Amino acid sequence: MKKMNFLCFALVFFVFFPLHSQGPDRAQLAKGMNFIQTTVYTAEEDAKILDLYKDLRVADVSDGLDMVGLPGTGLVDPAIHASWIDPRDFKHVFRGIAVTARYVPTQRPALPATGEDFSSWEGNFYSKISTEAFTQLIRPGTAVVIDDVEDRDIGSIGSNNILGWYKLGASGVITDAGARDTDEVGLEGVPLYLRKKGRGIRPGRNELESVNRPVTIGGVLVCPGDVVVADGDGVVVVPRAVALKVAEYANKILLEDKAGRKGLYESLGRPLDRTVK
Repeated sequence: MKKMNFLCFALVFFVFFPLHSQGPDRAQLAKGMNFIQTTVYTAEEDAKILDLYKDLRVADVSDGLDMVGLPGTGLVDPAIHASWIDPRDFKHVFRGIAVTARYVPTQRPALPATGEDFSSWEGNFYSKISTEAFTQLIRPGTAVVIDDVEDRDIGSIGSNNILGWYKLGASGVITDAGARDTDEVGLEGVPLYLRKKGRGIRPGRNELESVNRPVTIGGVLVCPGDVVVADGDGVVVVPRAVALKVAEYANKILLEDKAGRKGLYESLGRPLDRTVK
């Protein structure tokens, strides 16, 4: 009987798990392949999701992820923090739908060719090598998520281009690397979360590798279409597959928290602020 059971198991194994899988062949792999699919959502679908997150805090969302069985998932390294804070009106807080870009260190010469004008070389680098192709995907409610070269001094984000992205509809920007012109970015009021302050420019330092593909930010996988929530506590990323359920739990948590704190405010004779109304 034991021998028969083993034979049955072996038969099932080889039927369902053949020795040679039917995956991509060598030639396909040699050209490079992506194995995680990018799902495209409509503006209407994104707007419905964002409406569920409009009041949620990072803490609420983190608790919601716990309740769907994903404790710790999506919690971005605290080293990635708000570049500026508005403690009164919370203008640094944002929620958005991820549009991603990945920049990598370049292997190209860091100087113009002999006799080439620096401005021409720099302009070519910006327009053809280290481009901002992802801007075509920005729409109202977009969270621009940039996976960049974190261990080099590259200010891929500055006060000019981030304001342009904001004009296109971006609600905020996250990068695992640096940004420059951060004083002006704070004055402009564009939410920015970064690892460090930068000074350099992109030409001669990095180049665009991909747009709207999965990236890693602070140890967290971010897929296009995921929900990003950022506030003074940091950044959390919600996988789109569980975004509805997480929002359901998180909103209940927020309502209970507001009610509890409102009672404490009233008992202390403290005026009610926006966080408890």
